[in-house]
Amino acid sequence: MKEKEKVILAYSGGLDTSVLIPWLKENYDYEVVCVCIDVGQGNELDGLEERAISTGASKLYIEHVVDEFCDDYILPCIKAGAVYEHKYLLGTAMARPLIAKILVDIAKKEGAVAICHGATGKGNDQVRFELGIKALAPTLKIIAPWRIWDMKSREDELEYCQRHDIKLPFKADNSYSRDRNIWHISHEGLELEDPAAAPNFDHMLVLGQTPEKAPDEAETISIKFEAGKPVALNGKEMKLSDIITELNKLGGKHGIGIADIVENRMVGMKSRGVYETPGGTILMEAHDQLEELILDKETLAMKKDVGNKFADIVYSAKWFSPLREACQAFVESTQKYVTGECKLKLYKGNIIKQGTTSPYSMYNESIASFTTGDLYNHHDAEGFINLYGLSTMVRAMKMHEISQNKD
Repeated sequence: MKEKEKVILAYSGGLDTSVLIPWLKENYDYEVVCVCIDVGQGNELDGLEERAISTGASKLYIEHVVDEFCDDYILPCIKAGAVYEHKYLLGTAMARPLIAKILVDIAKKEGAVAICHGATGKGNDQVRFELGIKALAPTLKIIAPWRIWDMKSREDELEYCQRHDIKLPFKADNSYSRDRNIWHISHEGLELEDPAAAPNFDHMLVLGQTPEKAPDEAETISIKFEAGKPVALNGKEMKLSDIITELNKLGGKHGIGIADIVENRMVGMKSRGVYETPGGTILMEAHDQLEELILDKETLAMKKDVGNKFADIVYSAKWFSPLREACQAFVESTQKYVTGECKLKLYKGNIIKQGTTSPYSMYNESIASFTTGDLYNHHDAEGFINLYGLSTMVRAMKMHEISQNKD
């Protein structure tokens, strides 16, 4: 008997992927191999293997790649200061290329002919998954059921589960659409679909609490960096994944890192979401503070532009591109001396500077002080102003001359 062809299913155990296993078997007669990529989604992994097999999968891979995610995907974004549209710290966008990479690796290992994902036809993730797969395995078939099946809603999926006797281990009532990893958790849907509605934070938040509910006592922390990489928290050396985990707890406790955003999706629509990124918000702020001391004016200005471009590249599914590699190479060149320690006070949603030190600091008290120092002569400023303002003065003189001639 001829063996069935295999499809790799990006599997989370949620409603969409629970439906996809029997749907793929019905419509393609594939053997379904499920792959769950652990990028730090916590207890969402509990009971996944039993759930996948009972729904019709032949096997489930759970790939634990949290450290790879932190070191190879999150860290470049920290170093770049990559923030999409001023607020979004790219929690979902950073994870998708790694997930695509692992899906391709398992597909090659299993000799699969296709990869299936459960991303909707309205969102960014379909683009991120598929561009990642195309970049790494251009001959693999990609199946995107939300673009081809008859189901249009969550209710349709629940009805499908009832017809196929699929037992769901979660409540079928309305809830937010969420994506979680070690860096963040996102929330979409329900009242957030109306930009005029206030978020129901009491019902929504997972990683922390609102500033109103945060402790009345502030907490001071220190973060040490070496060449742009966080290496120690409160004097204790730790790997990046552990630093992020600890900062998530501290930031969540103090109501830090809650962003309510209306963003521009790749597919052309605006979408509202609430993102919780407590640890990431603290790390990005600390990294910015350190760079203030170390990078010269022109490099810092250029890096801001490259950081914005880097964020757009990551958001727009171009991780596996020469442009991302080139931008990352520039960023790495700026990080050689980004070494030092930042002290921060966490208080009711605020991150307050408590002092920053670096052996490579370009801040010179003798120059910057209001007291005249050895390296700066106030009289030199007159010549500088005359030269710097020469074009302004020449233009003003010309405009005055024109005005006089008209009179």
